[in-house]
Amino acid sequence: MSERYRLTSVETVEEEDGWLFTVRDEHDLNQEVILVPCDERNVAAWVNNCTHESQRLYREGVGLVRRNGGIVCPKHGSIFDECAGTCNNGPAAETALPSVDVTVEDEQVYLTDDSVDFLWAGGDDDDDDDDVPGSSSHLQF
Repeated sequence: MSERYRLTSVETVEEEDGWLFTVRDEHDLNQEVILVPCDERNVAAWVNNCTHESQRLYREGVGLVRRNGGIVCPKHGSIFDECAGTCNNGPAAETALPSVDVTVEDEQVYLTDDSVDFLWAGGDDDDDDDDVPGSSSHLQF
């Protein structure tokens, strides 16, 4: 679907502790994607939803909740490895976040996934989710 598209710099992803953007997938649906600092001067890109329930991992105004190299689901506390996307605890155990292909070149991050088209930086305002976890255990670290 898309050609290589420059998203942002590795420095920005590191400074902001994540970076959110929206794509259109092959089913003509909008999806939020998060860039996460991963390893030295690299990033990973994951669809911005917990695999257990449709819960955003990165919330605008809050960002990501991260702990010990993992992304924490703010609803149930499952922790996804920020570089591999896998989860081995909590309700999302034995699952992995869907990835989106990106490439880092000369400290710049490019969207290189042929199955999506870049729409805009930031979240999908058309989503019915109000960005608030549906439980009373709003995790913050």
